[in-house]
Amino acid sequence: MKKLVLAAAIAATFTAGLAHAEEAKPANEISYNIGVVNDYRYRGISQTRFDPALQGGADYTNNPTGLYAGTWLSNIKWIKDTVDSAGLDGKGPLEWDIYGGKRGDLPGGFTYDVGGLYYYYPRNNLSLVARNANTFELYGQIGYGPAYFKYSHAMTNLFGTANSKNSAYYDLGANIDVGAGVTLGLHAGHQRVENLSFASYNDWKVGVTKTFEQIGGVTLGAAWVGTDAKSGAYVAPDGKNLGKNGVVFSLAKTF
Repeated sequence: MKKLVLAAAIAATFTAGLAHAEEAKPANEISYNIGVVNDYRYRGISQTRFDPALQGGADYTNNPTGLYAGTWLSNIKWIKDTVDSAGLDGKGPLEWDIYGGKRGDLPGGFTYDVGGLYYYYPRNNLSLVARNANTFELYGQIGYGPAYFKYSHAMTNLFGTANSKNSAYYDLGANIDVGAGVTLGLHAGHQRVENLSFASYNDWKVGVTKTFEQIGGVTLGAAWVGTDAKSGAYVAPDGKNLGKNGVVFSLAKTF
């Protein structure tokens, strides 16, 4: 699940690089990213039961056309926890995202980004208690300055939830450059789960990231993340609500 905290950190690194915009971009670019977070939150819900996650990926962009493709991975715990809670042996400790699309400029200073994202969980056996966890979403985003609105639409069941095809996620936010390598990230979202209103919820995030060029462009981040998700819908084995408010710290580098 394309990680909000790590994505914000990467975005901050990208923003810092705009100072060199006068340099012509190559036709094809490949970048790599690696990071660590104290808690992997996706759409406000902890994917690691509030434990740390190691994350990384690679991205390819064709600058003349705006076409791009990439991949991203993170360790997770929620699949194993869900299957284990039924007295079975849960498998699926990894999330592997594969995505591609096209981005570019629109009249009036607007930007767009459209594409598809496949969430692949190797060897997951969530189907023992629900449906296969693998999920495919199409998305579209409109941006203006630092602000954006993004809509994601599930073309399959949503992360193993039965009869949840056509679920949707609404994402409104902004990544504001406040100077000195610091980016203020604001986000509000709504996850609508088709045919299961009990699992639908709102989430939010307020965070800052800072890029330290003197130590190789490493980006540090801190964010307050929360949801109004019902604990019965997103619950850890110890009974804790996986969507409870919390602070997420991140460290990331793009190269």
